[in-house]
Amino acid sequence: MPLAVGRGSMNSSLDNVTRALARLAAAIAGADEATTRRVIDETAGSVDPTLVDEVILQSYLFAGFPRTLNAARMWRAASGVRAPLEDDSASAGNIKEWQRMGEETCATVYGSSYEMLRRNVRELHPALDAWMITDGYGKVLSRSSLDLKRRELCVVAACAAAGQQRQLHSHLHGALNCGASPEEVSATLEVLTDLVDSKDIRQYQALLGRVVAGRSTPSSLESI
Repeated sequence: MPLAVGRGSMNSSLDNVTRALARLAAAIAGADEATTRRVIDETAGSVDPTLVDEVILQSYLFAGFPRTLNAARMWRAASGVRAPLEDDSASAGNIKEWQRMGEETCATVYGSSYEMLRRNVRELHPALDAWMITDGYGKVLSRSSLDLKRRELCVVAACAAAGQQRQLHSHLHGALNCGASPEEVSATLEVLTDLVDSKDIRQYQALLGRVVAGRSTPSSLESI
């Protein structure tokens, strides 16, 4: 069953910045170009550009490079904010640090299911496990400009918009593990009602309800 939280209180569980970032993540992952441009226009001028950059950058993990590049192009045009001239943290010379941070961040997101996740992904292919840790959780999701709770709420939004229910299940747990309340996660889904079909939103809210109810049984987590 969906969480027993009213629409008004759910929306008020999110601050305006987190709401805008979640909508941006969802639009990049699942909306058409016109809708994505509309959401970016809503974001321009109301959110710190550094935070917007981070959501766009992490979108390549969940939406792919084409959508990420298109979103970055629209963001530069809408905001008038130029990209930084360089980003030392993106240098391949940081790979050992990415691996260390990736293991730490992934363990935070997955909690007691971390070892199960690593085992399951290695069984798919060891390269996927290495890339997940070093590139995904290290190089991207451990960047310091955006806190991990907001990152995970944006991942929830992206997975919901892309219809990736297995990964959504994992990251509903992840958002809670990173400090989000059930009401904040529910509100993240609720602010996507113009971007995601209402039937799907109801289904995802019901999934969240089951996740919250079953938090005492980590084996219920869909780990990949």
